[in-house]
Amino acid sequence: MTTLLITHPAGLDHVMPPGHPESAERLKAVDQALEAERFASLIRIEAPLGTLDQVALCHPADHAQALIDSSPASGFVQVDGDTFMSPGTIEAALRAVGGAVLAVDEVMAGKARNAFVAMRPPGHHAERDRAMGFCFFNHAAVAARHAQKAHGAERVAIVDWDVHHGNGTQDIFWDDASVLYASSHEMPLYPGTGAASERGTHGTIVNVPLRPGEGSDEFREAFEVAILPRLDAFRPDLVVISAGFDAHWRDPLASLNLREADFAWATQKLMELADRHAGGRIVSVLEGGYDLDALATSTAAHVAALMGS
Repeated sequence: MTTLLITHPAGLDHVMPPGHPESAERLKAVDQALEAERFASLIRIEAPLGTLDQVALCHPADHAQALIDSSPASGFVQVDGDTFMSPGTIEAALRAVGGAVLAVDEVMAGKARNAFVAMRPPGHHAERDRAMGFCFFNHAAVAARHAQKAHGAERVAIVDWDVHHGNGTQDIFWDDASVLYASSHEMPLYPGTGAASERGTHGTIVNVPLRPGEGSDEFREAFEVAILPRLDAFRPDLVVISAGFDAHWRDPLASLNLREADFAWATQKLMELADRHAGGRIVSVLEGGYDLDALATSTAAHVAALMGS
């Protein structure tokens, strides 16, 4: 078994206004980085189109349909202050959902040890019935729910190291004892959620806010002290990673100081945990990361770690 890479050119057709940080250049940078010789053994599959039923695992069907129906024939539709839809947005978002679902299917069936879904737009800010923060559908949340519904996973852990707190994922699983959501993130920062006191109805929300300017030592301590012990106690059947790379020191939208080696280290720690509890099963989905060079090198470090190289 090896690592699966799932992507699709439709991710490039989600067009943002000029100068917007969540641009198609992000996916181009990731694609180029993963074309290097050391990634030749990746199993590469195109992301299928997700279905409304799959989206409805986490979002009300009428909300999802309203988003689909509001897709513009040309130009842009503004969803919130920094979130826009273009004619290619809905296909890109649905293929991000479909890619996450396919990744779960392949990993749960033992056809791949783990998978990385390189799609955009990102998803972790999308709440049950609200698109926001560049996000439309919550791909990581759909992956967790699909693993439970289609494959009988009893417990799924979602680990989010994007520099912004995944308010959407927290919202979706706040009352759910069967999904543990653990996040390290900068605070204060958009979207303003993610205090350590936010624990969910069943104590299955684990927030570890980091202060602006903090870096490798604090990030690794957050994992070692707060996140990994909770994951071990939870004993997940699948680990889903919301893999944002905007905590990198070069990123323009935040002020943490992580390096590529930190993402590789965290990946390796989660692989060890998945080996103990989940048969090695990990599905990782791309979230943020807005400096193109940092995004490319950090993604490469993450995927190389998933491959065991």
